[in-house]
Amino acid sequence: MEESLIKRLIATIKCGTCGRNYEEENVEVIEHANELWFLRVYCSFCNVKCLVAAIIRKDERPEVITDLTEAELGRFKNSEEVREDDLLDMHKFLKVFDGDFPRLFRQ
Repeated sequence: MEESLIKRLIATIKCGTCGRNYEEENVEVIEHANELWFLRVYCSFCNVKCLVAAIIRKDERPEVITDLTEAELGRFKNSEEVREDDLLDMHKFLKVFDGDFPRLFRQ
């Protein structure tokens, strides 16, 4: 896996001290062997330095963690995907929604 991709991935992690994302240029790969990566990261917002050890697997689907029952998973398994337009529509709706759920569900 390319180091630039690993740096971008680590830059999506939030600093444990200040909660801001790391910046790509502040991520340094120290060493890696197979899936195990050791990186030095520096938070330019709070000046904290830390060592990150990460296991990064390629082409492997993550384990799904859910509170749905097996029946619910089966029911939704073949549902349509949520599309970008669906999210935009929900965003527009929530911008003007007044929070009156009882009125909304009576409609």
